[in-house]
Amino acid sequence: MTEPMIRKYTGLFGILASAFIVVQVPLYFIYETPPDWDILTRSLIGITGCTLYIVYFIGLRQLIRHVNPAYDWIAAIVQTAGVLWVAMVFVPQSMEVGAAISVSHDIDTTAEGPFAAAQYLMQGAVSRLLMGLFLIALGIAVSRLGLLPRWVGRSAYVLAAINLAFLPAVFFGDNPADFYSAQGWGTTASMGALWSLWTLAVSISTLRSARRAGTATASAVATPAAAVAR
Repeated sequence: MTEPMIRKYTGLFGILASAFIVVQVPLYFIYETPPDWDILTRSLIGITGCTLYIVYFIGLRQLIRHVNPAYDWIAAIVQTAGVLWVAMVFVPQSMEVGAAISVSHDIDTTAEGPFAAAQYLMQGAVSRLLMGLFLIALGIAVSRLGLLPRWVGRSAYVLAAINLAFLPAVFFGDNPADFYSAQGWGTTASMGALWSLWTLAVSISTLRSARRAGTATASAVATPAAAVAR
């Protein structure tokens, strides 16, 4: 696959994945005690978006390797951290849906039900660590190789620092109404919103770069052809 095609499909799937998560996040805030339909809807939206993110992460790895094969190791970290983050989202989403279906009355599945406590690390600290690892690795690749605009690398480092700043939240209880707690809205939902908006912006930039890469490739091919014609 050519570099313009890699950029095109990586950007496209990143935009689609980000859009799903942007839509999902508000569904966590419209009810104090959400009805089952809300939990089921937001979970289906979330797992669909995360499935699309898998293609996005693989595309980023392919793009890094295409630009410089020597950076395959950092590309592998980008893909692995991203895919593991998806797994960390799938499991608690499944737990929330299971609790909503199995309990006869409406509950806040992020804090109540048989599986609530098991979600804390996966939605909080573990997800923040994996996201931080992904962002640092991508930041290194962008900074060293220049495969995307400079703001992508710099903002990746900033967003990684914000994610890692939420690790100590495990010491501040589990009230989801608190901003800074193991299951707080800052630790989980707000970081999901910030992440999806960032990946949306990066994906748009990646998609736009496909045209520039295509032009550069065409010029590189045309130059030797012109020399032969002479």
